[in-house]
Amino acid sequence: QVQLVESGGGLVQPGGSLKLSCSVSLLPQDDYTIGWFRQAPGKEREAVSCIGINDRLIRYAESVEGRFTISRNSAKKTAYLEMNNLKPEDTAVYYCAADSIYNCDPFGYSGMDYWGKGTLVNVSS
Repeated sequence: QVQLVESGGGLVQPGGSLKLSCSVSLLPQDDYTIGWFRQAPGKEREAVSCIGINDRLIRYAESVEGRFTISRNSAKKTAYLEMNNLKPEDTAVYYCAADSIYNCDPFGYSGMDYWGKGTLVNVSS
């Protein structure tokens, strides 16, 4: 059974940094797209970042461009979302998702095949 498990969330002060991880197991394909999404209380889920098959396409939401960096290890078993200069409006549950066909275009596609259960990021003083 395919599993995506997020970790690395927590409480951080404004201006601080966190690095989220997404561990991927039992995915049948060797390569796939990873998307990071978030959902703040009372708001709809939104796309944060995406790294496509062969790592050719990387995209970010405008609200995180220049502050967040998506990456993954060479074995493609773990993906990361490094978040710097965090703001209170970044507070949300962050989810990673995987898909073997979708390739980050159009950005924000929410019908990806596999999803994790999320990790909470709380930016507060």
